[in-house]
Amino acid sequence: MKFGVQVSCYRTTWDDINASIQALEAGRWNSLWFADHFLPPSPGSPGGARDQEQGTAFEGYTLIAVAAGMTKKLRLGHLVLGNTYRNPALLAKMATTLDQASKGRFVLSLGAAWFAREHEAFGWDFPSLKERSDRFEEACELIRKLFTAEGPVDYDGQYYQLDQAPLSPTSYQEPHVPILIGGTGERRTMRALAKYGDIFNLDGWSGRGMSMDLYQHKISVLERHCEDVGRDPSEIKRTLLAPLLITDDPAEAEQYNEARGYRSMDRTHGNYAGPLMEAKDSGSLAGPKDYIIERIGEFANAGVDEIMFGGIPTGDVEAFQRVEEEIVAAFD
Repeated sequence: MKFGVQVSCYRTTWDDINASIQALEAGRWNSLWFADHFLPPSPGSPGGARDQEQGTAFEGYTLIAVAAGMTKKLRLGHLVLGNTYRNPALLAKMATTLDQASKGRFVLSLGAAWFAREHEAFGWDFPSLKERSDRFEEACELIRKLFTAEGPVDYDGQYYQLDQAPLSPTSYQEPHVPILIGGTGERRTMRALAKYGDIFNLDGWSGRGMSMDLYQHKISVLERHCEDVGRDPSEIKRTLLAPLLITDDPAEAEQYNEARGYRSMDRTHGNYAGPLMEAKDSGSLAGPKDYIIERIGEFANAGVDEIMFGGIPTGDVEAFQRVEEEIVAAFD
């Protein structure tokens, strides 16, 4: 099992982000991830809350490029880049440039984008869900064509076009920069993953949680799409973005989950002792150390390759070290 951290780039400072990067590079960690928003998102509100808009929001791609120059071992990516913010051909160029500069440590992660308020704030178009899904699928196809082509690429989509576009330099990694496709919409997004992606990610921040039942259901959907498009599902790595809180207080864990829109713990199962039960499928890794280790072990047995923790306070080096010593070290 590999472990990474999504370091928050909202309502924080560069000094705290810097301290987090240094702590990850010095520790047992495999990867570093940032989000991609231009206003701090308000949990539970697709439109955002205007009274929170003045908080800092560092630009995600710039941050990961800076982090690449600061590190030598960490793999680097986003959870996830919004397709509406950047032309996909430009993004492909940015991705291979960063992959070359980092000597093969970059993962290109892409989603359809959802945060309406930041589009409004900065004057960007925010199309309908259908159009965003159509654009997203075209973008994934176009980027994969550029990544895998042996020469210049033509592309004639409804929204994006290429005319003998070369991608040089190409990826440092072989066969190319891996593509993580964000979102688990079963009809469109997961089919795009089966056709064009290399990494699946179940997002524990989404409010749907990350129960084992949900994970297994999504994998079964992915496998059906892979069968339909002639793809071997074993080619697609499985990852989780998991909100984390180490606590021995059931009430604190329940409050943590409820604040993120997850189903509450069933207190009839006591202090989390014993085998994992449905009551523990609360959507996060919130609970005592042994409970968290047990849940991670279940996901490892189910084929998850990497877990990216979220919610560790940015800049709190002691918190990063505690998670590393109490959780990550258990899987060495």
